Amino acid sequence: VNLDALDELDDLESRFNTLSGQHKDLTEAKLALERIIVKINADSRRLFLDTLEAIRVNFQALYRKAFGGGKADIILEEGVDVLECGVEIIATPPGKPSFNNSLLSGGEKALTAVSLLLAIFQFRPSPFCILDEVDAPFDEANIGRFIDVLKDFLGWTRFVVVTHSKKTMTAG
Repeated sequence: VNLDALDELDDLESRFNTLSGQHKDLTEAKLALERIIVKINADSRRLFLDTLEAIRVNFQALYRKAFGGGKADIILEEGVDVLECGVEIIATPPGKPSFNNSLLSGGEKALTAVSLLLAIFQFRPSPFCILDEVDAPFDEANIGRFIDVLKDFLGWTRFVVVTHSKKTMTAG
C-alpha cells in the first residue's frame, strides 16, 4: 500500500485542473483572435476597395487632364483575394491604340506615374509635397499639362518642385 498515493492524486488533480483551465482560456483566446482576424480582414477589404475606387476615379480624371484625353484605369488581379492580389495600371494616351504599358515613351510613363501619384495624394492630401525632377522626361506640351494639374492642387497643398525646366520654374 502506497500511503503517498492520495497526496499524489490530490497534487495531480490540482495540476490537471490548473492546466485544463489554462487550456480552456487559450482555446477561447484563440477563437476570439480568429474572430478578430476575420473582422479586420473584412474591414481591410472594404477599406481597400473603397480607397481603390476613389483613387481610380481620381486617376482617370487626372490622367485625362494630364494627357488632354485618353483612358487610364487601375485593375485588380482576378481570382485572388483582394488583400493579396496584384494591381495593374492600364494607360492609353489619346490617339494611340491600347497596348502594353512598357511600350509607352519615357514621358508618357512619367506622366502616368505622376497622375497616379497625384490621384493617391488627392485622396489623402498633405499641406506640402516635394517632387524631385518628375518633369525631366516631359516634352514642352507635357510640362504645360503637368503644371496645369499641379495648379488644381494649390488650394490645399504647396509643392516644392526640384527641376531643370525653365517652364516649370516660371509657372509658380
